Amino acid sequence: MSAEPKSAPGAFEAIIVGGGMVGATLACLLGRAGITVALLDAREAPLDGQAVGRGAPGMRVSALTPVSRQLLEGLGAWPRMTARRVSPYRFMQVWDGEGSGEVTFSADQAGVPVLGHIVENDVTLAALEACLAELPTVTLRYGARVAELEAGDETEGASRAVVLEGGERLSAPLVVAADGARSPLRERVGIETRERDTGQVAVVTTVRTARVHGEVARQVFLPTGPLAFLPLSVEGDRHHCSIVWSTTPAEAERLTSLSAHDLGRALGAALEHRLGEVTVVDRALAVPLIQRHAQAYVRPGFALVGDAAHSIHPLAGQGVNLGLMDAAVLVEEVIEGRRRGLTAGDATLLARYARRRRGDNAAMLALMDGFRLLFGARHPALTLARNLGLSGVDRLGPLKRLLMQQATGHRGRLPAACRPLSRRDAG
Repeated sequence: MSAEPKSAPGAFEAIIVGGGMVGATLACLLGRAGITVALLDAREAPLDGQAVGRGAPGMRVSALTPVSRQLLEGLGAWPRMTARRVSPYRFMQVWDGEGSGEVTFSADQAGVPVLGHIVENDVTLAALEACLAELPTVTLRYGARVAELEAGDETEGASRAVVLEGGERLSAPLVVAADGARSPLRERVGIETRERDTGQVAVVTTVRTARVHGEVARQVFLPTGPLAFLPLSVEGDRHHCSIVWSTTPAEAERLTSLSAHDLGRALGAALEHRLGEVTVVDRALAVPLIQRHAQAYVRPGFALVGDAAHSIHPLAGQGVNLGLMDAAVLVEEVIEGRRRGLTAGDATLLARYARRRRGDNAAMLALMDGFRLLFGARHPALTLARNLGLSGVDRLGPLKRLLMQQATGHRGRLPAACRPLSRRDAG
């Protein structure tokens, strides 16, 4: 599937490698601004938009914040998503499984209609792919695998070139790696990462509960790690939840070897039976949790976004939201640079992007690592501190509002790309 670019054959203003949610969002934002983009993805074809979001829910979901929703609405993707399946949550309950500390957040307290939406990743991606297909300046290339990444010929006005398997060569002032946590492009340009093995494995599956979830996202901190029940609405049925249970490798191996019946019993007991009997309705997968952060976000004519730049513990469900904000800020800098006559790969605008995003992402990674270590500690004094802390948060209005702002993405000025583009932006 492809559309003819408006520039010379093989020449674009930006090339994005990786057509997942972040890469597709970045391509949509650039394309809406009239920037010629090649989006390259190794998948052989786009998702089947008619099948996605129908029937049983997929296991790979994201908790999208109101700010991420605003970004997707501006792109025209959100109405396509709601036509398939999105599941709002208006409350969050977080408690310590080893004590009495508990905190509850509500949308009303945060001053928003909902705290967020649990959405299957394929639902988001299918909507973005439909939007991309309508943008004349975006060329979509499926089955495209990168063989080489090289410095471009300056006479072509490009600082980077991508050579595909088969020999085709594409050039652009900017190449963006949106190719995942193990990014091959990041390795090709020699950007190193700081990696921390969390010592945990995420067990993911989908369940049906005896009681309705009530649009509440629930998370309990257990001795081996946090367990999240994320609410799903399947054709109006509010008894489904997506499960993310972060635990030790040995426990993850044990859990995934259980029968569906026994795993359901284990999940119900771990959640203290707050939703009654739990029935597992899909297979259980185990995913090792390794936290990574790139030591640099940019190189000449090159940038990292999303998991290629940072991969975070799923404790707060912030991973994809951070990646979407990477895309929004990068596009904001590209658009501003374009107004000043700069190419998309100009070193000054890439440096600004890196400064704006790396600090915010590093702070979130550190915060999540701190929570993981605190709630993983078994010392009685730390258990007491956790319980006092959670209870204190529930009583202190200003602190609670601050944490809710963090969770909903309302922190500081919104990137311009989160709002519908004006004619001036698109010019």
